[in-house]
Amino acid sequence: YVLPVEGENTQSGSGSSVWSINALKAAPVLVIAERGLDDLAAILYTSGTTGRSKGAMITHRNLTSNAITLHQYWGFQPGEVLLHTLPLFHVHGLFVACHTALLNGSKMIFHAKFDAKAAMAALANATVFMGVPTMYVRLLADAAFTRETCARIRLFVSGSAPLLAETFHEFKARTGHTILERYGMTETGMITSNPLVGDPDSRRGGTVGMPLPGVAVRVVDDDGVACVSNTIGHLQVKGDNVLPGYWRLPEKNLEEFTADGYFKTGDLGKIDAEGYVTIVGRSKDLVISGGFNVYPKEIELLIDEMSGVAESAVIGLPHPDFGEAVAAVVVKSAGGAALSEAGIIAALKSKLAAFKVPKRVFIVDDLPRNAMGKVQKNELRKRYLSTFSL
Repeated sequence: YVLPVEGENTQSGSGSSVWSINALKAAPVLVIAERGLDDLAAILYTSGTTGRSKGAMITHRNLTSNAITLHQYWGFQPGEVLLHTLPLFHVHGLFVACHTALLNGSKMIFHAKFDAKAAMAALANATVFMGVPTMYVRLLADAAFTRETCARIRLFVSGSAPLLAETFHEFKARTGHTILERYGMTETGMITSNPLVGDPDSRRGGTVGMPLPGVAVRVVDDDGVACVSNTIGHLQVKGDNVLPGYWRLPEKNLEEFTADGYFKTGDLGKIDAEGYVTIVGRSKDLVISGGFNVYPKEIELLIDEMSGVAESAVIGLPHPDFGEAVAAVVVKSAGGAALSEAGIIAALKSKLAAFKVPKRVFIVDDLPRNAMGKVQKNELRKRYLSTFSL
């Protein structure tokens, strides 16, 4: 840390050169602070999409285990170059992307923000790209994005938010590359990943792959009893990647861990017979209508398949008779002029049980998102809170 020269202007402009000059003159600091694996390395605040942000205490063990596992599992080799367009305030860009590259001794091409044109040009000099679904959508929106554009890329990774099946398949058809989807959290780093190698269908769109080496994942019901294969329940995880707790929230820490040491992710999902994990939503996004559980992802997948739909978000809204009522917020695609609330509801009635069919459909231009591209359903619930009010 270098102080500016006394009396010098430290605002933008000349101040920046003063800082640079002082930094060059400063003597290097050679003192090393010895730290153990279980010492605190960082505090990262959760995205707060379903509630107040919490400070996740990340240890050196958490970071080390995840970095080594991902470096090996994703097959980093000498000479790799990472194109880095992710924010550095989030675990995806700050740890997952940077640590795999640094552990490999790889060059990183940094962009201050994602721009599709700039990213396309930089892909020619990179071998690995890690992005969020919105980035892949924007790349595909440009007709100039072709197989030739990304001919040198070895691996495309997507995370931080669900990747639509349509995007997954369109990307593969356009480029010949199969995006590798994975699943993680601020509190855990990466938990699961689709495989790097295997037959062409081993990376399965709509799933987040299988538990990473050294990570245990299980699905339990509301009573904490393990679910059978392909049954939706609460996802829990255990391993060296999992945080020890939240900063100055001892009561919360007691709630978030089971007696046998599993962390409650707050996500709902299922694991199939082969071990592939599918996320169906956050437990806080679960809609309970008339006593029946409604999983938003099931309805969103059906709506997203409809002609003229770009994407959708299903939420629960207070209802005087049902407790909660299902509602859908739908974004039109370029050819979605004919979309209507009545038409969407009518189409769903033939595919869903009556209690799952949305009682209202709102057609909008876009969905609210955080900086990592996650849809903020809490904002949607606030926006339409009084829809069914008496």
